[in-house]
Amino acid sequence: MPGAELHLVAAARPNLPKLAALWHAIPAGFPLRPVLLHTGQHHDAAMFGTHLADLGLPPPAIALEVSGGTHAELTGRTMIAAEAAWAARRPALVVVAGDVDGTLAAALAARKLGIPVAHLEAGLRNPSEPDMPEEINRRAVDALAQLLWAPDEASAALLRAEGHDAAQVRAVGNAMVDTALRSLSAARDRPLPTGLMPGGYGVITLHRAANVDDRDAFAALLAGVGEAARLLPLAWPLHPRARIRLAEHGLAVPPGVQVLPPLPYLDFLGLLARARLVASDSGGVQEEATALDLPCLTLRPATERPVTLEAGSSRLVAARDLPAAVAQVLAGDWPRARPIPLWDGRAGGRMVAHLAEHLP
Repeated sequence: MPGAELHLVAAARPNLPKLAALWHAIPAGFPLRPVLLHTGQHHDAAMFGTHLADLGLPPPAIALEVSGGTHAELTGRTMIAAEAAWAARRPALVVVAGDVDGTLAAALAARKLGIPVAHLEAGLRNPSEPDMPEEINRRAVDALAQLLWAPDEASAALLRAEGHDAAQVRAVGNAMVDTALRSLSAARDRPLPTGLMPGGYGVITLHRAANVDDRDAFAALLAGVGEAARLLPLAWPLHPRARIRLAEHGLAVPPGVQVLPPLPYLDFLGLLARARLVASDSGGVQEEATALDLPCLTLRPATERPVTLEAGSSRLVAARDLPAAVAQVLAGDWPRARPIPLWDGRAGGRMVAHLAEHLP
């Protein structure tokens, strides 16, 4: 298939380091040429553009420029734009990553055009939150995909148990970890924000609707963050969603918390790598923290990444328990991360190998 293209679909910031692992693993002369397509879901420099150079990715060759609106509006408009783009420039296969609305829209559009789909980060499930938009998306994308790349063997086993053909499922490892390990040295060379010293601060990230859209839930988290900040200075790269909700709810960032803008990939990884702990509701941060053996206080009632809990260094923490958990870390009463099989920096190569098995 000379000249055939492999379209890697990036919708939101977390998709980029996952796709970068695959991009850099594709060898010269591979039958499919990788092409980056950006749906536009995250579209400003802080949430998308500044990360490309850090990750060694080129500017997107195809930009759909679709952003904003409700879940249905964003999904529908992205499907329409993707269909038009692929009618003009049809790929041999589409790779979608993660579980955001743009991921689902691209998978739907591709399949309806008869284009095969690979799902990078397949098999994640959170049965306790069945109505969470990301949970709906990841289940739907897995149902659409012909190649399912799971981050661990438990996720691959779940996919097979759901009825997927075993030949289509592959436990490849964690693409986010590939990129973190590849980038760690450069990230540690980035300067820390003013006033922060290695090992002398914690990191906070919050963005999930369940945590920030409801005023009472967000206020409870901020109260816990404020108490924790009395024990350890905290740095908070403020996600646009959290910033908007703070203003809408009339809430304030507690004293002792240094608010930062959204950071480029290497700056954020460097911030994490030199922190004492991280408290976060981000699945990607859970994964990065585990790879870095960094205590992770996961600010959610459940997670679709139980393997990070099994590794030991990540724990589910309620808002009211955040100060006690920080004190526990500072007292040295927190387990080290146990290695997770396949999280070894070679997920990209395993994806390429599985893809090669299914080329015509």
